[in-house]
Amino acid sequence: MNKAKVTIDRAYEIGGIDKRLYGSFVEHLGRCVYEGIYEPTHPMADEMGFRGDVLALVKELKIPITRYPGGNFVSGYDWEDGIGPKEARPTRYDLAWKVAETNHVGVNEFVEWAKKAETEVMMAVNLGTKGPMEAANLVEYCNYPGGTYYSDLRKSPGYPDPHKIKTWGLGNEMDGPWQIGEKTPKAYGKTAYEAAKLMKRVDETVELVACGSSSHYMPSFPHWDLTVLKECYEMVEFLSLHIYYDIQEGRVKDFLASGMEMDNYIKTAISVCDYVKARKKGKKDIMLSFDEWNVWFLWRDKNENDKKGLYNFRDALVFGTLINALIRNANRVKIGCQAQLVNLLGPIFTEKGGKAWRQTIFYP
Repeated sequence: MNKAKVTIDRAYEIGGIDKRLYGSFVEHLGRCVYEGIYEPTHPMADEMGFRGDVLALVKELKIPITRYPGGNFVSGYDWEDGIGPKEARPTRYDLAWKVAETNHVGVNEFVEWAKKAETEVMMAVNLGTKGPMEAANLVEYCNYPGGTYYSDLRKSPGYPDPHKIKTWGLGNEMDGPWQIGEKTPKAYGKTAYEAAKLMKRVDETVELVACGSSSHYMPSFPHWDLTVLKECYEMVEFLSLHIYYDIQEGRVKDFLASGMEMDNYIKTAISVCDYVKARKKGKKDIMLSFDEWNVWFLWRDKNENDKKGLYNFRDALVFGTLINALIRNANRVKIGCQAQLVNLLGPIFTEKGGKAWRQTIFYP
């Protein structure tokens, strides 16, 4: 029998682990928000409509940061639809997921949920159908103390103190043909640069994440990432990475080795970041935000998983290898967002009006 060997030497530490490496992701998708974290009619709902049983499980996971509100959803989202009195908010047709969006959960509600869940917010801005000015307005709404149009708009319904959101994503998967407002890398890079410039004029303390390729499977990787960073290197701190792994045609060994593939993906992205730094004679390293990752089961034979056991032990093992890949590269991967937190691909699942429970991937 082959045996694995691990050698530990404190003198060869590569870097500290940022607590944000163990983050998650909440998107307006499926039952993640509605009937997931938010269900006003549930017996365990609090005064704001958030499910107490779900909050308890989220706090058990100790999620340090949660990305919001998307994902593909954000590229068609107008954040101003989700503020003000709920009865006055418009119900919009969500072009990303082809459903009605009530906007009952918006910026302020999610910030309040995050406080209850003891997690920070990583806010994404719409650079698909919106642009730099709308992104700057959202920063003003969230972070500016007061005395301006958007900061006073926040204060008027009862949020006098700024939300102080530090980490922001500049759009989502903008190289994807499925994305609303898909862009070429040069066009996106220029938009990201301008958005970052305006956002930092509102709040110079924010940290910004530029979109990398949607995954290393994309034909655009890593050329997309290189072109984008050439345009916006000076204004951003992070480059995003996304990946999902599922078993293919019964290839169990390959599936169990997913962490090695993820490790290679990370190292290639680091090489691109360092090349741009060298080319621009820059002084800063671009860090990585692996802000979508998980084991994927949605395309499997429906007979393989029952309603309450959508993930199995094999998935939990692979999930653990993916976390270890992030840890092995903790000197450059500073943010990690497992997607999604509740339902769909979550470690937590719920029944409408019923129970919430842990999936196998909850434990690693």
